[in-house]
Amino acid sequence: MEIRQLEYFVAVAEERHFTRAAQRMLVAQSGLSASIRSLERELGAALFIRSTRRVELTDAGRALLTEARHALAKVAAARDAVAAVQGLLRGSLAVGSLQCLGAIDVPGLLAEFHGRHPQVELRLWQDGSAELAEAVRTGALDVAFVCARPDLPPDLDAAPLAVEPLVLACAPSHPLAGRAAVGLAELRGESFVDFNATWGTRETVDRALAEAGVPRRVTLAVNDVHSLLDLVAHGLGIAIVPRHFSAKTTRARFVPLRDAPSWETVAVTAAGGAGGAAARTLLEMATKQAAG
Repeated sequence: MEIRQLEYFVAVAEERHFTRAAQRMLVAQSGLSASIRSLERELGAALFIRSTRRVELTDAGRALLTEARHALAKVAAARDAVAAVQGLLRGSLAVGSLQCLGAIDVPGLLAEFHGRHPQVELRLWQDGSAELAEAVRTGALDVAFVCARPDLPPDLDAAPLAVEPLVLACAPSHPLAGRAAVGLAELRGESFVDFNATWGTRETVDRALAEAGVPRRVTLAVNDVHSLLDLVAHGLGIAIVPRHFSAKTTRARFVPLRDAPSWETVAVTAAGGAGGAAARTLLEMATKQAAG
């Protein structure tokens, strides 16, 4: 089994398409396909279910994917160690992030990193906290900026970046819009706008309201911040959001909550610094930026 075979396998698994994987790896599709077939013969198992439109992983392929990513990460770490001796950073860095983080400016952070280390290829993936943490655990991402989670796997490290309160977002015409502060119990019976179920903010709010004994009905679920705030501003529901969302619109009103939990942003990496030198460098830069 060769490193190149694993790289080709991971590319096909992530792209779900041989042609796109070949384009990503800058090789002829015939060569990539031949390498995958050779790997399947060596392992004695089919790794993909092939169709005319896309490919899917078999059970054997899914089992191999996590181990292949870890193996490639160790190879990258070895290269990083040599490059570090030479004072260089190179290779690739896969970064995950929630939308609209208040703790750090992700585009600015990546631009600063790229300016210092132009030989490192950057990739960015936005998703919910659960998906991003799992992607770090499986090796698909090197570092992810997410909401702190109580169920973080033990093979991941979480470095705290910032903590801020959650606030109520509502339309200017809402009866609570002019209040100095609101308690969670006062939200009973309201219709809510919120993110999809796996987003960290949604999970935090769900727990807080459940602990306060407040049942709630999410009538509108979205996957981006601006849509949520637009729906709230139009009076289609209220939302509980991190305080920094208040800087994104003047059309909604934001009211402090007396008994809501805080929202903590963390940087998740593989335990023990297994993400490599580039991930550690980005984490140091993010921590410094968050500290102001």
